[in-house]
Amino acid sequence: MSLSEANTRGGVAAGAARRSPIDWSGAILNGYLVLFFAYMFLPLLFMVVAAFNANPTPSVTDWQGFSFRWFAELPQDERFLQGLVHSLAIAIGVIVIAIPLGLAGALVLTRLQSRGTTVLYTVLVSPILTPGIVLGATTMIFWRDAFGVQAGLLTATIAQAGFIASYCMLMFMARLQRQDRVLEEAALDLGASSVFVFRRITLPFLMPTILTASVISFLQSIENYNTTFFAIGSSWTLVTEIGARMRFGLSPVVNVIGVIFVAITIVAATAWVLSRRRAGPAAG
Repeated sequence: MSLSEANTRGGVAAGAARRSPIDWSGAILNGYLVLFFAYMFLPLLFMVVAAFNANPTPSVTDWQGFSFRWFAELPQDERFLQGLVHSLAIAIGVIVIAIPLGLAGALVLTRLQSRGTTVLYTVLVSPILTPGIVLGATTMIFWRDAFGVQAGLLTATIAQAGFIASYCMLMFMARLQRQDRVLEEAALDLGASSVFVFRRITLPFLMPTILTASVISFLQSIENYNTTFFAIGSSWTLVTEIGARMRFGLSPVVNVIGVIFVAITIVAATAWVLSRRRAGPAAG
Protein backbone atom coordinates (compact mmCIF):
# COMPACT_ATOMS: atom_id res chain seq x y z
CA MET A 1 0.00 0.00 0.00
CA SER A 2 1.35 3.36 -0.96
CA LEU A 3 1.87 6.27 1.38
CA SER A 4 -0.92 8.31 -0.25
CA GLU A 5 -3.42 5.46 0.15
CA ALA A 6 -2.47 5.10 3.80
CA ASN A 7 -2.98 8.81 4.36
CA THR A 8 -6.37 8.68 2.64
CA ARG A 9 -7.56 5.75 4.74
CA GLY A 10 -6.26 7.40 7.86
CA GLY A 11 -8.21 10.57 7.08
CA VAL A 12 -11.41 8.57 6.50
CA ALA A 13 -10.93 6.74 9.79
CA ALA A 14 -10.32 10.00 11.64
CA GLY A 15 -13.47 11.52 10.14
CA ALA A 16 -15.51 8.49 11.18
CA ALA A 17 -14.09 8.74 14.68
CA ARG A 18 -15.12 12.39 14.89
CA ARG A 19 -18.68 11.50 13.84
CA SER A 20 -18.98 8.54 16.20
CA PRO A 21 -19.91 10.42 19.42
CA ILE A 22 -23.60 10.36 20.38
CA ASP A 23 -25.81 12.95 18.73
CA TRP A 24 -27.05 14.54 21.98
CA SER A 25 -29.43 16.96 20.29
CA GLY A 26 -31.25 14.13 18.50
CA ALA A 27 -31.33 12.00 21.66
CA ILE A 28 -32.77 14.86 23.70
CA LEU A 29 -35.40 15.56 21.05
CA ASN A 30 -36.41 11.89 20.87
CA GLY A 31 -36.57 11.69 24.65
CA TYR A 32 -38.74 14.78 24.80
CA LEU A 33 -41.11 13.34 22.19
CA VAL A 34 -41.41 10.10 24.15
CA LEU A 35 -42.22 11.99 27.35
CA PHE A 36 -44.65 14.27 25.54
CA PHE A 37 -46.65 11.45 23.97
CA ALA A 38 -46.58 9.47 27.21
CA TYR A 39 -47.91 12.47 29.09
CA MET A 40 -50.67 12.97 26.52
CA PHE A 41 -51.81 9.40 25.86
CA LEU A 42 -50.98 7.25 28.89
CA PRO A 43 -53.95 8.63 30.89
CA LEU A 44 -56.22 7.84 27.94
CA LEU A 45 -54.78 4.33 27.72
CA PHE A 46 -55.36 3.76 31.44
CA MET A 47 -58.93 5.05 31.09
CA VAL A 48 -59.64 2.64 28.23
CA VAL A 49 -58.19 -0.34 30.08
CA ALA A 50 -60.11 0.50 33.27
CA ALA A 51 -63.38 0.53 31.30
CA PHE A 52 -62.94 -3.20 30.65
CA ASN A 53 -61.98 -4.06 34.24
CA ALA A 54 -64.64 -5.88 36.29
CA ASN A 55 -63.47 -3.95 39.36
CA PRO A 56 -66.31 -1.60 40.50
CA THR A 57 -63.65 1.02 41.26
CA PRO A 58 -61.84 2.30 38.15
CA SER A 59 -58.39 0.76 38.29
CA VAL A 60 -55.71 -0.73 36.09
CA THR A 61 -53.44 -2.23 38.74
CA ASP A 62 -56.22 -4.02 40.64
CA TRP A 63 -57.37 -6.20 37.77
CA GLN A 64 -60.42 -8.37 38.48
CA GLY A 65 -61.08 -9.73 35.03
CA PHE A 66 -62.07 -8.57 31.55
CA SER A 67 -65.70 -7.49 31.37
CA PHE A 68 -68.21 -5.54 29.27
CA ARG A 69 -70.37 -4.98 32.37
CA TRP A 70 -69.95 -1.21 32.46
CA PHE A 71 -70.82 -0.85 28.78
CA ALA A 72 -74.11 -2.64 29.51
CA GLU A 73 -74.83 -0.39 32.51
CA LEU A 74 -74.42 2.88 30.60
CA PRO A 75 -77.75 2.67 28.68
CA GLN A 76 -79.51 2.03 32.00
CA ASP A 77 -78.23 5.24 33.62
CA GLU A 78 -80.99 7.73 32.87
CA ARG A 79 -79.23 10.78 34.30
CA PHE A 80 -76.17 10.22 32.11
CA LEU A 81 -78.33 9.76 29.03
CA GLN A 82 -80.47 12.80 29.84
CA GLY A 83 -77.31 14.79 30.56
CA LEU A 84 -75.99 13.83 27.12
CA VAL A 85 -79.23 15.06 25.53
CA HIS A 86 -78.93 18.33 27.45
CA SER A 87 -75.28 18.71 26.38
CA LEU A 88 -76.15 18.19 22.72
CA ALA A 89 -79.04 20.66 22.92
CA ILE A 90 -76.84 23.31 24.52
CA ALA A 91 -74.04 22.71 22.01
CA ILE A 92 -76.39 23.16 19.06
CA GLY A 93 -77.78 26.32 20.62
CA VAL A 94 -74.26 27.65 21.18
CA ILE A 95 -73.43 27.12 17.50
CA VAL A 96 -76.60 28.93 16.42
CA ILE A 97 -75.74 31.92 18.63
CA ALA A 98 -71.93 32.04 18.58
CA ILE A 99 -71.34 31.73 14.83
CA PRO A 100 -73.46 34.78 13.81
CA LEU A 101 -72.14 36.84 16.74
CA GLY A 102 -68.53 35.96 16.02
CA LEU A 103 -68.97 36.64 12.30
CA ALA A 104 -70.62 39.99 12.96
CA GLY A 105 -67.84 41.05 15.31
CA ALA A 106 -65.16 39.99 12.84
CA LEU A 107 -66.81 41.88 9.98
CA VAL A 108 -67.09 45.03 12.08
CA LEU A 109 -63.46 44.90 13.24
CA THR A 110 -62.00 44.13 9.80
CA ARG A 111 -64.19 46.59 7.88
CA LEU A 112 -64.36 49.43 10.37
CA GLN A 113 -61.75 52.13 9.98
CA SER A 114 -61.88 53.97 13.27
CA ARG A 115 -59.75 54.87 16.25
CA GLY A 116 -62.16 52.96 18.46
CA THR A 117 -61.39 49.65 16.78
CA THR A 118 -58.76 48.74 19.38
CA VAL A 119 -61.14 49.46 22.26
CA LEU A 120 -63.92 47.52 20.55
CA TYR A 121 -61.58 44.59 19.93
CA THR A 122 -60.62 44.54 23.61
CA VAL A 123 -64.26 44.53 24.66
CA LEU A 124 -65.22 41.72 22.27
CA VAL A 125 -62.28 39.53 23.29
CA SER A 126 -62.68 40.12 27.04
CA PRO A 127 -65.11 37.18 27.57
CA ILE A 128 -62.24 34.79 26.78
CA LEU A 129 -60.25 36.27 29.66
CA THR A 130 -63.17 36.28 32.11
CA PRO A 131 -63.32 33.29 34.51
CA GLY A 132 -66.06 30.82 33.64
CA ILE A 133 -67.48 31.04 37.15
CA VAL A 134 -68.07 34.76 36.69
CA LEU A 135 -69.65 34.33 33.26
CA GLY A 136 -72.00 31.61 34.47
CA ALA A 137 -73.08 33.32 37.66
CA THR A 138 -73.58 36.77 36.12
CA THR A 139 -75.55 35.34 33.18
CA MET A 140 -77.84 33.44 35.52
CA ILE A 141 -78.41 36.47 37.77
CA PHE A 142 -78.98 38.88 34.87
CA TRP A 143 -81.58 36.78 33.06
CA ARG A 144 -83.34 35.91 36.31
CA ASP A 145 -83.58 39.47 37.62
CA ALA A 146 -84.07 41.31 34.32
CA PHE A 147 -86.40 38.92 32.48
CA GLY A 148 -87.55 36.40 35.06
CA VAL A 149 -85.87 33.50 33.25
CA GLN A 150 -84.96 30.77 35.69
CA ALA A 151 -81.57 29.09 35.45
CA GLY A 152 -81.61 26.15 33.08
CA LEU A 153 -80.56 25.05 29.63
CA LEU A 154 -81.29 28.48 28.11
CA THR A 155 -79.08 30.41 30.53
CA ALA A 156 -76.32 27.80 30.18
CA THR A 157 -76.48 28.16 26.39
CA ILE A 158 -76.31 31.96 26.55
CA ALA A 159 -73.44 31.88 29.06
CA GLN A 160 -71.39 29.51 26.93
CA ALA A 161 -72.09 31.40 23.72
CA GLY A 162 -70.84 34.57 25.40
CA PHE A 163 -67.21 33.46 25.39
CA ILE A 164 -67.28 30.89 22.57
CA ALA A 165 -68.41 33.65 20.18
CA SER A 166 -65.12 35.43 20.91
CA TYR A 167 -63.15 32.40 19.74
CA CYS A 168 -65.24 32.26 16.58
CA MET A 169 -64.63 35.97 16.01
CA LEU A 170 -60.86 35.50 16.16
CA MET A 171 -61.06 32.67 13.63
CA PHE A 172 -63.20 34.74 11.25
CA MET A 173 -60.86 37.72 11.60
CA ALA A 174 -57.87 35.58 10.66
CA ARG A 175 -59.74 34.40 7.55
CA LEU A 176 -61.01 37.84 6.55
CA GLN A 177 -57.55 39.38 6.81
CA ARG A 178 -56.42 37.05 4.01
CA GLN A 179 -59.33 37.94 1.73
CA ASP A 180 -58.70 39.89 -1.45
CA ARG A 181 -61.44 42.50 -1.42
CA VAL A 182 -61.07 43.36 -5.11
CA LEU A 183 -63.99 41.08 -6.02
CA GLU A 184 -66.25 42.75 -3.46
CA GLU A 185 -65.32 46.23 -4.65
CA ALA A 186 -65.80 45.24 -8.29
CA ALA A 187 -69.25 43.79 -7.55
CA LEU A 188 -70.28 46.94 -5.69
CA ASP A 189 -69.03 49.12 -8.55
CA LEU A 190 -71.18 47.09 -10.96
CA GLY A 191 -74.30 47.81 -8.91
CA ALA A 192 -74.55 44.75 -6.68
CA SER A 193 -76.08 45.27 -3.26
CA SER A 194 -74.14 44.68 -0.06
CA VAL A 195 -76.36 41.70 0.78
CA PHE A 196 -75.68 40.14 -2.63
CA VAL A 197 -71.93 40.66 -2.26
CA PHE A 198 -71.95 39.09 1.19
CA ARG A 199 -74.05 36.13 0.07
CA ARG A 200 -72.23 35.37 -3.19
CA ILE A 201 -68.63 36.38 -2.40
CA THR A 202 -67.87 36.79 1.31
CA LEU A 203 -69.93 33.90 2.65
CA PRO A 204 -68.50 31.24 0.30
CA PHE A 205 -65.01 32.48 1.16
CA LEU A 206 -65.79 32.09 4.87
CA MET A 207 -67.54 28.73 4.60
CA PRO A 208 -64.49 26.59 5.57
CA THR A 209 -63.98 28.74 8.65
CA ILE A 210 -67.68 28.56 9.49
CA LEU A 211 -67.51 24.76 9.48
CA THR A 212 -64.33 24.75 11.56
CA ALA A 213 -65.72 27.27 14.04
CA SER A 214 -68.89 25.21 14.37
CA VAL A 215 -66.92 22.09 15.25
CA ILE A 216 -64.77 23.96 17.77
CA SER A 217 -67.85 25.59 19.30
CA PHE A 218 -69.50 22.20 19.64
CA LEU A 219 -66.47 20.66 21.33
CA GLN A 220 -65.97 23.61 23.68
CA SER A 221 -69.62 23.48 24.69
CA ILE A 222 -69.67 19.73 25.29
CA GLU A 223 -66.64 19.78 27.59
CA ASN A 224 -67.37 23.04 29.44
CA TYR A 225 -67.92 22.70 33.17
CA ASN A 226 -67.29 25.95 35.10
CA THR A 227 -69.59 28.25 33.14
CA THR A 228 -72.27 25.59 32.73
CA PHE A 229 -72.31 24.59 36.40
CA PHE A 230 -73.00 28.14 37.59
CA ALA A 231 -75.58 28.96 34.91
CA ILE A 232 -77.64 25.79 34.58
CA GLY A 233 -79.39 25.79 37.95
CA SER A 234 -81.09 22.54 38.89
CA SER A 235 -80.65 21.04 35.43
CA TRP A 236 -77.51 19.21 34.37
CA THR A 237 -75.30 18.20 31.47
CA LEU A 238 -73.15 15.15 31.01
CA VAL A 239 -70.06 16.95 32.29
CA THR A 240 -71.73 18.48 35.35
CA GLU A 241 -73.26 15.11 36.23
CA ILE A 242 -69.85 13.47 36.10
CA GLY A 243 -68.47 16.25 38.29
CA ALA A 244 -71.31 15.80 40.80
CA ARG A 245 -70.68 12.07 41.09
CA MET A 246 -67.00 12.60 41.72
CA ARG A 247 -67.92 13.49 45.32
CA PHE A 248 -69.25 9.98 45.91
CA GLY A 249 -66.57 8.03 44.06
CA LEU A 250 -66.01 7.58 40.37
CA SER A 251 -67.84 4.80 38.53
CA PRO A 252 -66.31 2.79 35.66
CA VAL A 253 -69.30 3.93 33.61
CA VAL A 254 -67.51 7.27 33.31
CA ASN A 255 -64.57 5.44 31.73
CA VAL A 256 -66.99 3.89 29.24
CA ILE A 257 -68.18 7.38 28.28
CA GLY A 258 -64.57 8.41 27.77
CA VAL A 259 -63.90 5.37 25.57
CA ILE A 260 -66.92 6.16 23.42
CA PHE A 261 -65.85 9.79 22.96
CA VAL A 262 -62.28 8.75 22.10
CA ALA A 263 -63.58 6.24 19.55
CA ILE A 264 -65.87 8.84 17.97
CA THR A 265 -63.00 11.32 17.81
CA ILE A 266 -60.68 8.82 16.12
CA VAL A 267 -63.32 7.79 13.59
CA ALA A 268 -64.25 11.40 12.81
CA ALA A 269 -60.60 12.47 12.45
CA THR A 270 -59.82 9.51 10.21
CA ALA A 271 -62.85 10.20 8.02
CA TRP A 272 -61.84 13.86 7.76
CA VAL A 273 -58.26 13.04 6.73
CA LEU A 274 -59.45 10.49 4.14
CA SER A 275 -61.98 12.92 2.70
CA ARG A 276 -59.32 15.62 2.41
CA ARG A 277 -56.94 13.23 0.65
CA ARG A 278 -59.62 12.24 -1.83
CA ALA A 279 -60.55 15.86 -2.47
CA GLY A 280 -56.91 16.89 -2.84
CA PRO A 281 -56.25 15.71 -6.43
CA ALA A 282 -59.63 17.02 -7.59
CA ALA A 283 -59.01 20.38 -5.97
CA GLY A 284 -55.60 20.57 -7.49
